[in-house]
Amino acid sequence: MLHVISPIMRVIEIPMLALQRVLGINKLAWVFLFPNLLLFGLFAFLPVILNVVYATTGGDNVLLADRPYVGPRNFGTLMDCSNYLDPNSCREDKFWRAVWNTSWFVTLQVGMMVCFSLLTAVILNGEIRARGFFRSVFFFPVLLSPVVVALIWKWILQREGVLNAFLDWTGIGGFNWLVDAQWAFGWSVFISVWAHMGFYTLILLAGLQAIPRDVYDAATMDRASPWRTFRRITLPLLAPTMLVVLVLALIKGVQTFDEIYAFTGGGPGTATTFIIQYIYEEGFAGAPRLFGLAAAASLLVALVLILLTLVQLWANRKNANG
Repeated sequence: MLHVISPIMRVIEIPMLALQRVLGINKLAWVFLFPNLLLFGLFAFLPVILNVVYATTGGDNVLLADRPYVGPRNFGTLMDCSNYLDPNSCREDKFWRAVWNTSWFVTLQVGMMVCFSLLTAVILNGEIRARGFFRSVFFFPVLLSPVVVALIWKWILQREGVLNAFLDWTGIGGFNWLVDAQWAFGWSVFISVWAHMGFYTLILLAGLQAIPRDVYDAATMDRASPWRTFRRITLPLLAPTMLVVLVLALIKGVQTFDEIYAFTGGGPGTATTFIIQYIYEEGFAGAPRLFGLAAAASLLVALVLILLTLVQLWANRKNANG
């Protein structure tokens, strides 16, 4: 194999040595970085710039040349409310219903996600039988496609589904899980936690295994109770990992779309319509297609995600500085 690779590498070496003489050893690194920077700019920076342009233009035309400049009018439309706590008082009431649905969803989903992930990680970190098997079981839902997850649970929860068949068999009677707004929202939270908990459990499990065993041995010698050991040793040492999990779960929760859209379609009514679905429907599924309004909403979501990232960086720096 070497006799084939060596001549190729010698041929490549000739122009690279010439570039090194012209640019110098320090600037040569940019030659290797340029292809990646080009792709990153094409698929990351350029869409952001186009999004800003669309957010400041109006109409339902796709071509920028056919879109009149309207300045911050799209943002004004979204923020036009007499009472932000009451979506009915807002000009774009569907946007604010999606905002409030997303806020409640993120609060419940992230809270449950972190608590259950921590509990599961602590259990799986202990000396239990078939520990490797149970770790695989909890991580398995993460490997499933969001659409597959949605279809599985939709099959279980529909009026003639598996769960209602079991309830009818026990004599309790079935329910219209996906027709009642509160039940649909609650199941949406549950399914999201079920589908993604294994990922955060894995992160917390890695954090638990990074805690030195000597600390626990010292606590055992001091006859500290399991609860005191958990509260005084595990939680403080796991705090940086918990912060990462919290911020990642918040960002993922705000971006929730595919599995809930496939599960309920945003219904019943607007009970499970979240902010990303609002952006999708305004920009791509509605008539007329309000690209400017959708772009403005997406920039507001991006601002929230940037703020969450800055909070994580600030908290990490604070922990690092003691």
